[in-house]
Amino acid sequence: MPTPDTSPPQVPVNPRSRVLIASLIGTTVEFYDFYIYATAAVLVFPQLFFPDSDPTTALLSSFAVFGAAMVARPIGAVFFGHLGDRLGRKSTLVISLLTMGIATFLIGVLPTYAQAGWVATTLLVVMRLAQGFALGGEWSGAALVATENAPAGKRALYGTFPQLGAPLGFIIGNGLFLLIAVLLPSASADPSQPSDAFLSWGWRVPFLFSAVMVAVGMWVRMRLVESAVFSRTREAGTVHKLPLATVFRDHWRQLVLGTFAMLATYVLFYLMTTFSLSYGRTAEDAAVPGLGYGYTTFVLMMIFGVLFFAAFTLVSGPLADKYGRRTTLIWVTASIVVFGLLWVPLLDLGTLGVVLWLVLGFTLMGMTFGPMGALLPELFPTSVRYTGSGVSYNVSSILGAAVAPFIAVALWEAGDGSPWLVGVYLSAMAVLTLVALVLGKETKDLSLDDHSLDDASQGDVSQGDGAVGTAGGEQAPKAATSSAS
Repeated sequence: MPTPDTSPPQVPVNPRSRVLIASLIGTTVEFYDFYIYATAAVLVFPQLFFPDSDPTTALLSSFAVFGAAMVARPIGAVFFGHLGDRLGRKSTLVISLLTMGIATFLIGVLPTYAQAGWVATTLLVVMRLAQGFALGGEWSGAALVATENAPAGKRALYGTFPQLGAPLGFIIGNGLFLLIAVLLPSASADPSQPSDAFLSWGWRVPFLFSAVMVAVGMWVRMRLVESAVFSRTREAGTVHKLPLATVFRDHWRQLVLGTFAMLATYVLFYLMTTFSLSYGRTAEDAAVPGLGYGYTTFVLMMIFGVLFFAAFTLVSGPLADKYGRRTTLIWVTASIVVFGLLWVPLLDLGTLGVVLWLVLGFTLMGMTFGPMGALLPELFPTSVRYTGSGVSYNVSSILGAAVAPFIAVALWEAGDGSPWLVGVYLSAMAVLTLVALVLGKETKDLSLDDHSLDDASQGDVSQGDGAVGTAGGEQAPKAATSSAS
């Protein structure tokens, strides 16, 4: 008589293509939504939602609303992190993507200040907060889908795919805005100013188009199977009732180091995308002079730079897998310090210097952003990984991204149109990141399941026993038992 199979059922494994596409498409949609807002915040929102202010004040007000979303991101990280660490990654990712899509679509149908007064501005702020809330749960979930399903020795490479959504979202979002600007050309003597048709309805098209991208992302994510690492943690009974409390109590050091490890990345990210668009388009004879390029010309230059962002995001993964996340990021961050001090010498070279400035900035952006998809999740145990990585990533957004455009404009004004102080600001933030990286530890050879065993000794867990296998193709102890205290 055959011996009955008493082994535990196998947890379904996501195919590699599904993992990579699901982690990529969601962040592409999320960053697309954020980029189109950032572009509109420079091009049209100062005129449409803050028309009673002078141009500089209107721009700063628009950036303030842009930065308000960063404040909502840690709240979203806590909310979605709790769901992701308690219920699983798949359903949480679906909810965050749907929230982002609805908020973005509604921005596309908002009335302007001329139509509804302060109500229009208030609604814009509410939708922007909803965007930030959703993005707070999106990134960490996408990074976990990639890294928790990665084979041995390739976690950093897999972790670059959710990061790749940033340059792809930029290219799609700005490419669409650029196409609309070409189809609706400005009749103004100032080529940086949008046309009346663009101000009336053209700017709405990218926001409405996001519904199509969200539908595609939802279809891919609904087909995901829960990660094996999380499933084993749930079966082992090491799921925490309050993941946030556990993170602050037992993993506060990793939380602080992860937050500051991301700081230079965020500052560089928003200086090269949001601030550079304002600086590049502002006329040379303006009260606070800029580079004086037309919108179409400068966006094409930026898209060229973002191609390097995408390429070096992928390049950074194999380097981080081979040499380690910490070592790779230390060298890249030191390069960012130098880059910040070279802004004025580069920009003084004319158009060639501007292109080189964009290429170098976006290349460094790819090299620093790519390894973060593996580094931050690896800092935390499986049972609090969604919450821990999400809070680090999004608190850093307040310290870096929320204030970076605002500070950059103030420093730009203080420099009488020269961005040298903005470059110094970038270098200073990169120094803080260097300190965090030096104080941190290498996580390249860490088994994700080993973290689950660390959690088994904590008191804030649900009861249960279960087998713990391998994670990400790395060998881990065969079994572990835990119980709630």
